[in-house]
Amino acid sequence: MGDWWQRNIVEPGKLPLLLALTAFVVTFLVTRVITRMIRAGKGPFRNIETGSVHIHHVVPGILLTVIGGFCAVASGQRGFGAAAAAVVFGIGAGLVLDEFALILHLDDVYWTEAGRKSVEVVVLTAALAGLFLLGYAPFGVNDLSDDELQNRGTVLSTIAGNFFVALIALFKGKARMAIFGVVIPFVALFGAVRLARPVSPWAKRFYRRRPRARAKSWLRAYHHDRRWSGPSRKLQDWIGGAPDVEPPRALERR
Repeated sequence: MGDWWQRNIVEPGKLPLLLALTAFVVTFLVTRVITRMIRAGKGPFRNIETGSVHIHHVVPGILLTVIGGFCAVASGQRGFGAAAAAVVFGIGAGLVLDEFALILHLDDVYWTEAGRKSVEVVVLTAALAGLFLLGYAPFGVNDLSDDELQNRGTVLSTIAGNFFVALIALFKGKARMAIFGVVIPFVALFGAVRLARPVSPWAKRFYRRRPRARAKSWLRAYHHDRRWSGPSRKLQDWIGGAPDVEPPRALERR
């Protein structure tokens, strides 16, 4: 175990990444536990307020992320300083992304349907960091041989090609595939060759005069969402807590 740790974590300089990922995940989980306790009115925890201003935990998160990032740059890749900076950065990133939906909407949507985006972004970030920790490099660079890595043209063409494929997947409305395709190009390629989502920029541009393709896109999206939205929502609720039940719009108007 000691040899594996030294060979795969310490020598390649992955210890700061591992510490940052661990701090990121632990911070997110602890934060969600605390916020769920506050929501339920249990425990000693309360919202932090200054007068009429509610201090969201994204505020200390941003400060810790900035401090950890600058300290990591200043300390280099190894040593205690790099490890400490990685932990600080991971904690800050966990606090920030836990309120990603609030930043996106510029509104307190933490316990609403829109707040699910925070959980989804945290899961995607942790998964990508885990892939980097396992040795994956962006845009398929890790698939190149040592001789190919010496050729700058080969490296640049590989990066450009895989970036283009990921961009097509994103343009087709396959955001998750595009993000994971940055690390695993085959995933982006799968998303790029398949039919676009009906509300994606690709569909609006290229399916405008193709009613069959447009109808097929809507049908496929319907079956996909019907199959996967339920399990995805249950997983998000288990991780981050179920959102509040919003009153029907018809009742809100009265």
